[in-house]
Amino acid sequence: MAGLAETGSNPDVDLLYDINGLAKDAPRWFDRVVEVVGEYGLLAAMVLVVLCCWWGVRRRGGDDAAVSVAALVWAPLAAGIAVLVNIPIRGFVERPRPFLDHQGLEVLVSGKTDYSFVSDHATITMAMGVGLFVANRKFGLVGIGLALVEGFCRVYMGVHYPTDVVGGFALGTAVALLLSPPAMALLTPVTRAVEGSSWGRVLIRARGAGSEGAGSKASGAVVPGARGAETEERDLAA
Repeated sequence: MAGLAETGSNPDVDLLYDINGLAKDAPRWFDRVVEVVGEYGLLAAMVLVVLCCWWGVRRRGGDDAAVSVAALVWAPLAAGIAVLVNIPIRGFVERPRPFLDHQGLEVLVSGKTDYSFVSDHATITMAMGVGLFVANRKFGLVGIGLALVEGFCRVYMGVHYPTDVVGGFALGTAVALLLSPPAMALLTPVTRAVEGSSWGRVLIRARGAGSEGAGSKASGAVVPGARGAETEERDLAA
């Protein structure tokens, strides 16, 4: 499968030239910004979004704080697992970088010698974005938006085909969603144990944070059994 879409004109290559062609017409300073943002900036921004979400979960507290933190821990773990899964995929497909097979590309990052399919950057950011969406819909949408920008940047920079990016999005999403149930089953007891310890409680909830389910209301996540318990309490009160 080496040399996937290496020769001939096809939509993948055409879109590559269309997007990368924007770099030729853009000012040099703008290309430099895209280079830094696409290589490092969006990855750092994704980590910052996860930390901001964790900070909000801590401040809200709630009975499900440990569950929310476990979901946040899963987001970067999903990204790491997805990258590991990508290693044999790259070795099997063996697709060269687009600038090795196509002339006239504006390559903003030099020194890329590994295979192109699938994009690690697209895989990491989408896995984190989808994993974050499982924990918190608002922050998750921000993360997914950052992943989409990352994918555009990789093609703009001339280091990936559009299908490399799409493949990375699919891989990151699949790992984050399919492995989420077993991951949560393993991580939630750990975060609950940390919450119950004197040294680790601060990692789960801030001092004075509420403990009556505020976390689930603020995050938009549905905690199984919570609504039924509230209804039962109202019935008893009546």
